[in-house]
Amino acid sequence: MADKNGSKDNFIKQAGILAAAGIISRIIGLLYRSPMHAVIGDLGMGYYQTAYAYYTIILLISSYSIPSAISKVIAQKLGVREYRNAHRIFLCALGYVLVVGGVASLFLFFGAGLVMSEAEASVLRTFAPTIFIYGILGVLRGYFQAHKSMAQTSVSQILEQIANAVVTVGAAYLLINGAMGSMEMPADEAGQVKRAAAGAIGSALGTGAGVLAALLFMLAVYGLNKELIHRRIRRDRHQNVDSYRDIVKMITGVVTPFILSTAVYNLSGTVNTSVYTKLLPAIKEVSAVTISSRWGIFSGQAQTISNIPLAFASAMAAAMLPSVAQYMGAGDEDGARRSIRLSVKTTMLISIPCAVGMFSLARPVTRLLFFSNGQEAEDLATALLMALSLSVVFYSLSTLNSQILQGLGRLNMPIVNAGIALAVQSAVAVALLCFTELDLYAIVAANTLYSGVMCYLNQRAVRKAVGYRQDVKGTFVVPGIAALLMGAVARAVYEGLLLLTGSFRLGLIVSIPAGVCVYFALLLLFRGVTERELQSFPKGYLLVKLAKKIRLLH
Repeated sequence: MADKNGSKDNFIKQAGILAAAGIISRIIGLLYRSPMHAVIGDLGMGYYQTAYAYYTIILLISSYSIPSAISKVIAQKLGVREYRNAHRIFLCALGYVLVVGGVASLFLFFGAGLVMSEAEASVLRTFAPTIFIYGILGVLRGYFQAHKSMAQTSVSQILEQIANAVVTVGAAYLLINGAMGSMEMPADEAGQVKRAAAGAIGSALGTGAGVLAALLFMLAVYGLNKELIHRRIRRDRHQNVDSYRDIVKMITGVVTPFILSTAVYNLSGTVNTSVYTKLLPAIKEVSAVTISSRWGIFSGQAQTISNIPLAFASAMAAAMLPSVAQYMGAGDEDGARRSIRLSVKTTMLISIPCAVGMFSLARPVTRLLFFSNGQEAEDLATALLMALSLSVVFYSLSTLNSQILQGLGRLNMPIVNAGIALAVQSAVAVALLCFTELDLYAIVAANTLYSGVMCYLNQRAVRKAVGYRQDVKGTFVVPGIAALLMGAVARAVYEGLLLLTGSFRLGLIVSIPAGVCVYFALLLLFRGVTERELQSFPKGYLLVKLAKKIRLLH
């Protein structure tokens, strides 16, 4: 486990480790989406994504926020070397998730048929056991994150996605063959529904298999560290030992706001799913099969790609939370402000160029990842991805600031802000679907509005809570200008190579690193990042050495 006495900017490096794992995991997730889509089809993707949206909200309510909440309360105890109390919190948290996760799993299994069709409900029931397993996994991840060590969580995420990918595609193929006798697409609608449901159920099994694989890994890691953990407990000379009753009250008091905040924050996706798949067929003459297919393209392709850059913001939030909590626990507001400034700037240095790059190279990225789309589906996925690009910046900053507020002890503020944003976006989504012909673009507009409102409200709340000001020029203006120029160069390189070679893959492979180099050079040329900030990045000393060698840093 990481030493708690590491560098004060060490959370940036830990965020880099977690972000790298998150991006690798999401890329693996994208890579298996194409064969998954080829096996289960648009309708199967629609069933899967609809069930997944409801599974997600139950997961959010029961277990998803556990790593962040547990890392916060344990980090506070580790900050004052109360190792015995830290471990008692860990044990109580396990008991908490066993009860809550068990109840949530049963609720999901038996309540699935109340909110959706039987085909979708069968997929949702398959997700139910995963809720229970994820809670235990979340406690173990949070325990190691509290020690400012993200390596364990990072490896478990990658293992989770590998197992998910293998089982998702394999189980979908086997179940479709078992139910239909072949992989051929039936001509009748009833046959198509049966085939799609079987494939979606197989894909849902993959999610559970991935979480189980990650849990087994984390249990092994805990076993390897068990002797060190108990040695620290034996050496703990603190006389104040928290009772289990008090710990349960503390966990409930901290976890509940985390859960509510995360649930409301992510409820946007579930609301959008319901509004589009339930409201649209009621007000316009569109078949349920068409709706599910189009929703599968939006949520299973465009939105999945747009979520990749958010891995860094999520990692930064997870790595920064224990640091801010420890600073505030020690009464060091200056330290907390330094961490906040650096985490916000670092997140924007990554998120802004990702959003611009996603807009500039939307078509080749979509074509590479979903090659079996067909032209019409590819055109739709490309346009949706371009429209979603702005929300990447808003979501990144709002995700980070939600965790910052919780680290500052403002546990209820993210809940209030998310509730306001949700009400605004829901009203806009319903209005646009009812009174315009925007179709899926109405959901894109509502989604972007939601993330923008959350971004503004959270940023304002953080500023008021700790009295800090962000460097607007270095954080937003310079990266924005550099990213726009980068996007133009990357697009020009792609189009030039496509014209010369006819290979979109070669154009994409060359244009992405070309864009990264241009962005890095412009960022240094415009003085958007200092040498000290660059040093805090993973392998920052190499970046500084390179910048000095090419005379962009003095």
